Amino acid sequence: MAKNQAPPATQAKDIVVDLLVIGSGTGMAAALTANELGLSTLIVEKTQYVGGSTARSGGAFWMPANPILAKAGAGDTVERAKTYVRSVVGDTAPAQRGEAFVDNGAATVDMLYRTTPMKFFWAKEYSDYHPELPGGSAAGRTCECLPFDASVLGAERGRLRPGLMEAGLPMPVTGADYKWMNLMVKKPSKAFPRIIRRLAQGVYGKYVLKREYIAGGQALAAGLFAGVVQAGIPVWTETSLVRLITEDGRVTGAVVVQDGREVTVTARRGVVLAAGGFDHNMEWRHKYQSERLGEHESLGAEGNTGEAIEAAQELGAGIGSMDQSWWFPAVASIKGRPPMVMLAERALPGSFIVDQTGRRFVNEATDYMSFGQRVLEREKAGDPAESMWFVFDQEYRNSYVFAGGIFPRQPLPQAFFDSGIAHKASSPVELARKVGLPEEAFAESFEKFNEAAAAGSDAEFGRGGSAYDRYYGDPTVSPNPNLRKLDTSALYAVKMTLSDLGTCGGVHASPPVCDRQYCGQRIRSHLPGRRCNDRPGAGLRIHCRSPRSRESSFDSAVDPLGNRSPNGRSARVSDAGNVHWSPVRLVGAMPPVCPISVTLTRQVTKTRYRLQK
Repeated sequence: MAKNQAPPATQAKDIVVDLLVIGSGTGMAAALTANELGLSTLIVEKTQYVGGSTARSGGAFWMPANPILAKAGAGDTVERAKTYVRSVVGDTAPAQRGEAFVDNGAATVDMLYRTTPMKFFWAKEYSDYHPELPGGSAAGRTCECLPFDASVLGAERGRLRPGLMEAGLPMPVTGADYKWMNLMVKKPSKAFPRIIRRLAQGVYGKYVLKREYIAGGQALAAGLFAGVVQAGIPVWTETSLVRLITEDGRVTGAVVVQDGREVTVTARRGVVLAAGGFDHNMEWRHKYQSERLGEHESLGAEGNTGEAIEAAQELGAGIGSMDQSWWFPAVASIKGRPPMVMLAERALPGSFIVDQTGRRFVNEATDYMSFGQRVLEREKAGDPAESMWFVFDQEYRNSYVFAGGIFPRQPLPQAFFDSGIAHKASSPVELARKVGLPEEAFAESFEKFNEAAAAGSDAEFGRGGSAYDRYYGDPTVSPNPNLRKLDTSALYAVKMTLSDLGTCGGVHASPPVCDRQYCGQRIRSHLPGRRCNDRPGAGLRIHCRSPRSRESSFDSAVDPLGNRSPNGRSARVSDAGNVHWSPVRLVGAMPPVCPISVTLTRQVTKTRYRLQK
């Protein structure tokens, strides 16, 4: 078998298990928890690869007050984190959901340490997205997986989903490394030790130790997959959900299809829907989100087309947050290639963004979720951003990495210019003319931005006013690391698009407070959902899914008669005798990397939640 070639898919067959997990991204956390609790578990994956959109992500996760932060001396507390979540989310979701969201993080990290070979670290100073709000942290709460040796997967290595970008050299770069590597020209004393260390780790590991170190979402997905392989949990790839099976009003399994042949999986304890969102279902995206979204410009896994959401809807489930995605501004795609993400690029000085009117419309350095929401808000208000252009000068091009792989001083690819997504000029008026922008309006915006940059204060949009903005800024530029006047000797404009890492919406579940009048509903869910419209920090997509996956498995382990798991562990039961389900968010079909598990179960004890119709 060739290196990294996936082994043949395990043949699907009629089977009975305790827990069925649909989707192999962070839904693997549900499988690992179920296995630890003594449940027989099966993972079903639509595509040929394991890892979902998690494997295509940056791999960071936002988990307040977890053991990683405690060991690093971050000083975070559960109460402070709850205050922050309430500040960000406000009244868009019940307070109990946010509290449960925070409460389950530490236990999830402990579970991952027990069940996988992964090791984690705190991405110190990767600020919360809104650190100025009560409970916010400029030091940040985001964590990452250390570079992981994918060779431990053995024959299963070829089944791991590839990442978005494949490096020419074996060099595992974490998100924390990227921040400084991006500043290799401006902060070489910070950048090059990291570059040398990661290059040595990758090269020495590959050619001497025969190891394959990977980082980011690849490391996180590989670590979860390694735990699954070591636990002997079967994974059926190239196997799609057809429909959920019900008995006496409860979900008892699913019909799945592989190579055109349908089989039945009976699930005694429940079905976890962790199958991604509807990233590549353009009919739904245009219906629920925007008709302006480009065809298949999502960076989510190609198998995310919404079947799990549809299957739950067929049983009467409602849906919510369908208009939201994990938005990500990107360089426009060319020649069928996927868009190129723009993360630090937008925050660095010597650049700004304009729309088709030639004027700025947003704080360019804001988090990518807020950026996308601003674009969609404008469209709903009847003032759409019909086009977006990223403007910068030669000093910017000489100083920073661009689009993830164009290094300082390296010219922009000729394909950018040939396809019309890039233009170069020697004056603002000439650049506006080449791009097709109103010349007078653009020249005015250019002058206004330069005045603000010279003063170090962006009164119009507040760029550089938040610790989050400054994280990806240039510390060698003062007084504002996000602002610098553009020189007119050589100017560039590169076309942008609104891409995403997947959709947020899915099956809608009720609040976490027990309402007895709803106990008789025919579809029951362990996990109500959290809105994703407001995002507290980097890596929330992974955080909000992993604890939910863990808790859904814990709840499914409860014995309907004795309220105990098969291995004897007690479940949490309220004074009224109800199983204390973990309050999580919605999504029956988990959006990409972060979603939220919704467990449809056969539980016969009283449940505290209902799926809204």
